[in-house]
Amino acid sequence: MGNGLQFQRLFCVQSIKKLLSIFGIVVAVVALLSQYENYISILSNAGGSSNFFNTSNSARPSVIRQLKNVTYASDLATDEKRISVEVDSVLGFQKSSTTTYPENILGFHLNISRYTKQGEMRNQSDKILQLKSPAARENVIADTGNRTSLPFNDTDLMENQATDSNSNMLRAGASTMQSKRKRPASISYMNSLVLQNSISLVRSQWNSAREKELRNAKLQIESSPIIRNIPEVHASIFRNYSKFRRSYELMERILKVYVYREGEKPIFHQPYLRGIYASEGWFMKLMEKNKQFLVKDPKRAHLFYLPFSSLKLREALSRQNFTHQKNLENHLSNYIGRISRKYHFWNRSRGADHFFVACHDWAPRLTRKNMETCVRVLCNSNIAGGFKIGKDVSLPVTYVRSAENPLKDLGGNPPSARPVLAFFAGGIHGYLRPVLLKHWSDREPDMKIFGPMPRDPEGKAKYRELMKSSKYCICARGYEVHTPRVVESIHYECVPVIISDNYVPPFFEVLDWESFSVFVLEKDVPDLRNILLSIPEEKYMEMQHRLKIIQQYFLWHKNPVKYDLFHMILHSIWYNRVYQVKSK
Repeated sequence: MGNGLQFQRLFCVQSIKKLLSIFGIVVAVVALLSQYENYISILSNAGGSSNFFNTSNSARPSVIRQLKNVTYASDLATDEKRISVEVDSVLGFQKSSTTTYPENILGFHLNISRYTKQGEMRNQSDKILQLKSPAARENVIADTGNRTSLPFNDTDLMENQATDSNSNMLRAGASTMQSKRKRPASISYMNSLVLQNSISLVRSQWNSAREKELRNAKLQIESSPIIRNIPEVHASIFRNYSKFRRSYELMERILKVYVYREGEKPIFHQPYLRGIYASEGWFMKLMEKNKQFLVKDPKRAHLFYLPFSSLKLREALSRQNFTHQKNLENHLSNYIGRISRKYHFWNRSRGADHFFVACHDWAPRLTRKNMETCVRVLCNSNIAGGFKIGKDVSLPVTYVRSAENPLKDLGGNPPSARPVLAFFAGGIHGYLRPVLLKHWSDREPDMKIFGPMPRDPEGKAKYRELMKSSKYCICARGYEVHTPRVVESIHYECVPVIISDNYVPPFFEVLDWESFSVFVLEKDVPDLRNILLSIPEEKYMEMQHRLKIIQQYFLWHKNPVKYDLFHMILHSIWYNRVYQVKSK
């Protein structure tokens, strides 16, 4: 009896051990399968599948991907090689003590955050994949505390969840994406951002008399009566001519600007009025001398102007105290710290009611860290490089040959005296212009596509005559997206053909650029002539006629006049600032 009981107990113990062993094996197998499944998912999404970044939103996995603070970063070593490069933007010449380097080696840095709540992340992912508008996506990402600046386009916005073990695989996927050309932001996409006017912008958070005035101005602009007694062709060059006129009138009546006196010359308060960066200098000169908009009491101001020259700041790199681009950023950072300690206005708004005007190529990079919240008025208005439509302002690049007579050689031939279909001449810098010359230099008699022209007076006169005798003037990007040929084309009444992906044209908030210019994607350069020949003659005549109308908005005057370039730049700053005020 005792032996039988002992045997039963032993049998039970052995059975329990076997069951526990089997259960342990099952648990281990399930865990391994789960890890394997996650590994395959991450591998295929991050780097294992080259098609992942080309698929539509609906085809992407529902696992959320968080790419925190995706930002472009140019190779600093590349920038150093451009220190001694001097470009004559009109004739396209450059003289350099260094060899030319490849254009803009771009990449992006990934700061990957860790998440543990899988269910919550999947729910957020589903919301993102269902959204159509970029602005709505910005709101979802803002809710998670991680906002991007939409560096590519609306289909490239996504988030990613990862652990330390798969971070390297995600970086490998980023490298694959970097090696491929990014899809450019189309003109229609940029137009949609203007209509939304809500893409990741800093908005005012305080109440004051000035804030109430801006809020009231916004309501008046939104409810502006339709102006009917204007020529139809004039109204067609604006997105909404009635709103523009009302906004401009309110600016003249209400706007007050305070200019900080801090800062030492030549970087501050010293305008340079000639050359390709003259826009920032002319604005500085006219703003600091203005009597209509300036106030001495900063408490009365709606906007605060930071009067520094990006050209002079860039030139300071060759001086003894500045040895690296980081030193220039620190110089601006110290300046902001100085005024924020002396005044409370910067801290009150986090800089949202401050603005600066800068035309140098480096300006976006030098200001993106310490001055990103400002209204940034930039010639280098690259939407893929951080330029925010609805907050920042695209500054026209104006090549000024004579500070005494900035309107010299204005005008062009009538359409009947323009035998050349398309004209371009310039330095062969950047990646696009060599492609342009390869396809169209010496190919067709009506396509006058050249490299650099002589810099002597005869060569410059020949350049201007060709612009005045051509139907279309090719505005091809160089190192950066902007080029003075856009404004030159307007001055010489030659319809601009803008070949510069992601470039936001000047006064984009109010002007309908497609009504008087042609946009061609960089990839379509081989088909350029067919594109231009496909434009009906009637359409060309309309665009050419509109150029004469908009000329007045792109002219510098020693003494500013209504609707000139100084007032139009100031209006865009005012307009964007007004629309950043929260409506009650």
